[in-house]
Amino acid sequence: MKNAFKGTISRGTLLSFFLIFLLSSCSQKIGFENSTVAPAARGSVKLDKDNNNNYAIDLDIRYLTEPNRLQPPKSVYVVWAETEQNGTQNLGQLKIDDGGLLSNTLKASMKTSTPYKPRRIFITAEDVATVQFPGAYVVLNTNSF
Repeated sequence: MKNAFKGTISRGTLLSFFLIFLLSSCSQKIGFENSTVAPAARGSVKLDKDNNNNYAIDLDIRYLTEPNRLQPPKSVYVVWAETEQNGTQNLGQLKIDDGGLLSNTLKASMKTSTPYKPRRIFITAEDVATVQFPGAYVVLNTNSF
């Protein structure tokens, strides 16, 4: 009876480790490089491939200053994906949450998806969110992945 119990735990433990490995290998978490434009900003991008072969992108950023406080001041932050198949795509405007009255942490997050595999994600400060091409004011950037 004791040996059967041990064997079950060993197989169960092995199965658990295998499932954890499979789940963790399906996603990537990439950190943004330190920024000279917004030095306090910290963040990461989580990239998952879904069942439809789309790439789910989940951004989480902390301590990002409001764009109107940059020099020169801008109106919005825009998130971009550089892809092999479709060039550079505007993924949308990054909204900043001030965290409420008792918080001094400016947070920003975004969840979106694209059918094209991103090689790099970066954020620019822009005057309008609907720009077709990124401006030169890159605030945060990942290395190529």
